[in-house]
Amino acid sequence: MILCDAVGRFVARCRVGARAPVGTQPHTARTMRHVLAAAVLLSGGIVGGCNTRDPQAAIDTRMWTDDLAFRIRLTPRPPFAREDVIVKVVVSDKDSGAPVEHGEGRIYAMSRDSTKVFDGLERGPEPGTYYAKLSFLTAGEWAIGLQFRRDSTKKLETMDWLQTVRNAR
Repeated sequence: MILCDAVGRFVARCRVGARAPVGTQPHTARTMRHVLAAAVLLSGGIVGGCNTRDPQAAIDTRMWTDDLAFRIRLTPRPPFAREDVIVKVVVSDKDSGAPVEHGEGRIYAMSRDSTKVFDGLERGPEPGTYYAKLSFLTAGEWAIGLQFRRDSTKKLETMDWLQTVRNAR
């Protein structure tokens, strides 16, 4: 369908999904579309290639203390009531990024109705990785705390957050 614009020039107009007749689109619009498509593909490749080791790491909970960085993952995500939840904590030095391998820690949680669960962190096979297992008895908001120290001579670092637990499956 050919229409006139406000200045009186003829403008080609097509149905959705149909191609405009050859020569009706300006060359710069086609070029810009090709450049935009290339930029989108390139940026997708760059972002996708940044985290090839662990694709789930992008949505882990991240926390920091004065000298430590923590990456915390609860599996399954989101946690469900009355199921074992595996807690993976990756601890590294905040400045150097080196894994903290001989640390000690514990994780604990309390629901609104004062139900409490806790477990000690155990060293995992990966450097700087620690594991614990929690079982949330009820659904709802849980206050979770994590205490950790590099070794027995260092101070205990504490952090806490709120976690929503879904109904049992």
